[in-house]
Amino acid sequence: MSKTPALGRGLGSLMGDLEARPRRQHSEIPETTVVGGIAEISVRDIDTNPENPRKRFSEEDINELAISMQSVGIIQPITVRRIGGRYQIISGERRFRAAKIAGLRTIPAYIRVATDKESLEMAVLENIQRENLDPIEIAISYQALMEGLKLTQEKLSDRIGKSRPAVAHQLRLLKLPAEVQLSLKNEQISIGHAKPLITLESDEKRIEILHRILKEELSVRQVEDLCKNSETTEKQKKPSIATISQKIELIHDDWSKKLATPVKYKISKSGKGQITIDFKSEDDFHRIISMLK
Repeated sequence: MSKTPALGRGLGSLMGDLEARPRRQHSEIPETTVVGGIAEISVRDIDTNPENPRKRFSEEDINELAISMQSVGIIQPITVRRIGGRYQIISGERRFRAAKIAGLRTIPAYIRVATDKESLEMAVLENIQRENLDPIEIAISYQALMEGLKLTQEKLSDRIGKSRPAVAHQLRLLKLPAEVQLSLKNEQISIGHAKPLITLESDEKRIEILHRILKEELSVRQVEDLCKNSETTEKQKKPSIATISQKIELIHDDWSKKLATPVKYKISKSGKGQITIDFKSEDDFHRIISMLK
């Protein structure tokens, strides 16, 4: 009596089955057969994806992978899509780079039909889930998905399986000045160091504290205390809106009398505002301008 094949075989046995199947050159297979299947594609016919959130690749890791490929070949196919007569990588750029270094002429690829938006989503999700992206690359990936797919933070959080606060905190890293972002990407500071810097209003102050972190090797707790103290000091220095309004009121009345025309102003809660000077005619306009000069 024959035995029923066991279900749930390990990944190794499944990959063994896959490797055992002879692959054919993509030129030998009709397009209807290739799409949705795996084919050997010439590396010269493949382009990288400019929307790939991963912009930096470790040369050491790629060289090690290339050596492995020369010994045992490529275990996992990359994923591509057709664009005209060429192919664009959806996922697997690291493997593609290693294959070129290894001197391989072809690479196994799973060919998918995907629009620009679908390709973007697959590329970003594959990187977020499987690659060690730095915090800034993750934030840029989130931003790209939101803009490319017209998603709110809430819808994005559902899509990637992250909480909305986690998504919001990640996106806030993009508000940091470039120097701070670069230090975070280069692992000179941790995300724990970066988060307190977001609470500061001044980029100048953020960079000042960044320099102290690098010079004095401050802990996350020390940075949090520094930012809290700095924020408190700034609030103490900053005059209240009521005080600003009183001073502007006096100046506004004075200028209305001097210019012999209504001078109006608006002031927001942040202290920013506008001044409007009325004029009755072109001659009146020139009169006011000459007085202001």
